[in-house]
Amino acid sequence: MRHSRASAPAFVPARSPAPTGRGGGLLPARELAAAWSVVVLIAVPAWVLTIGQARDMGIEPGTMGMGLPLFLLLWVTMTAAMMLPSMAPVALTWARGIGRQSSGRTRAARTAEFVCGYLLVWTAFGLLAHAALALTGGLVEDRPGAGRWIGAAAFLLAGLYQLGPLKNVCLRHCRDPMSHLVRYAGFRPPARDLRVGLHHGVYCVGCCAGLMVVLIPLGMMNVAAMAALAVVIFVEKLWSRGPLLVRVVGVVFLVLAVLAPFQDWLLPGLRDAMPPMDDM
Repeated sequence: MRHSRASAPAFVPARSPAPTGRGGGLLPARELAAAWSVVVLIAVPAWVLTIGQARDMGIEPGTMGMGLPLFLLLWVTMTAAMMLPSMAPVALTWARGIGRQSSGRTRAARTAEFVCGYLLVWTAFGLLAHAALALTGGLVEDRPGAGRWIGAAAFLLAGLYQLGPLKNVCLRHCRDPMSHLVRYAGFRPPARDLRVGLHHGVYCVGCCAGLMVVLIPLGMMNVAAMAALAVVIFVEKLWSRGPLLVRVVGVVFLVLAVLAPFQDWLLPGLRDAMPPMDDM
């Protein structure tokens, strides 16, 4: 028994339950407070930058004239603002595990590598978002009346995704990542922590992709919509009844899909390109 303990990996998750597990908090109170302070120090500036840019740009259809490099820069900033609080428990658990026998500098570097891998996946998803916004923006520019049906299709797709099996699989991972973190402990350098961040990022994108689709009709730089989605993502992943919220949000999106063709206020991200209902 003594020999097996000595040869066990440094990452031991038994005392680090999942975000919604029954075993208590992820970290001791003092470490948890310090860790969340770091999350706040990252997320708050990201929100400040996002809000400032949104005020300058307003809410318009499509990519709002942004080239791909600028779009990805804003996308990553927005992603950091919206996603980091909800993925913090996983990052903190991983940082605690890798830091048991490491210096503070090593722990910080490896945690940064994990976060970079996570954001890299969201950057790749940003390429798809840019293409989707460019396509829908071009469609509503050529055929303004199509904006209402694009909005309805976006809400419908988001609602069906929320209620579908892929969302459920990815949400289970994000809510209870311990089994995956145990497997990640067997990864070997180089770029071990980057690979862990990439893997978790893929699941997070799978969990949140449907929610991000509604930014097409609501507007990519719609701060109110971003804040509401950030809250939904946070609660879905960390609240004990998060799966129930997933279904409720899915049903709400399906209702909005029915209403969208007749309610311009549901489509601020497409409104400027659409004629008034009286002209239809």
